[in-house]
Amino acid sequence: MRINARLKKIGDLVEANSFCLDVGCDHALLDIYLVKQKKDIKTIASDIAEGPLEQAKKNIKRERLENEIETRLGDGLDTYSEEINTVIISGMGGKSIIGILKRNPKVLKKIDTLILSPNNYQEDVKRYCCKNKFFIQNEEFVRDKNFIYQIIILKKGKKKYTRKEYFFGPVFIKKKGPLFREYYEREKKSREILLTLLPKNFYYKRWTTKNEIKMIEKEIED
Repeated sequence: MRINARLKKIGDLVEANSFCLDVGCDHALLDIYLVKQKKDIKTIASDIAEGPLEQAKKNIKRERLENEIETRLGDGLDTYSEEINTVIISGMGGKSIIGILKRNPKVLKKIDTLILSPNNYQEDVKRYCCKNKFFIQNEEFVRDKNFIYQIIILKKGKKKYTRKEYFFGPVFIKKKGPLFREYYEREKKSREILLTLLPKNFYYKRWTTKNEIKMIEKEIED
């Protein structure tokens, strides 16, 4: 079964012997990939919608993995159980991911590892998780077709980060590399376009946008 580059990268970053809850599993392609890696990974595929979960069940059955991948219908962390140590959420907006984590703070406290790949508002996601006693262990970029996505791995613990580290990512800013530069070139261009559209009296938003452009220029030129 084919899997896209983003999900494959996430799967490759999951540690051996993990017990994962894949929130918003869609068609369970990640779960199937994880189990087939032979790293003693257990996984539960969960989704809030019956349609995608039914398709997930069909895919799991087609791969003859019904005894190895459990499916659960429910809202986010409501599908959690005590044996789970890793939560994966990918392919959603950052605000939606924060909403899922925020709705179940008691469960969030029990999780050891979060693997998140938000489509936007990555800085907000990092800030929320770190405020709730996680630290950023690793960050990776992955190109999937015409898009470049961030993957953020957070572990239980506490670290302080600067404004710049939250904006770029504390690991990204050290590693950099071609995808870092390409990603932030795009971010710079989107902010330049935003500046042309913002009304003149939006003083604060114009000021923060200009500052972000300057920060990006400095990092991609170094």
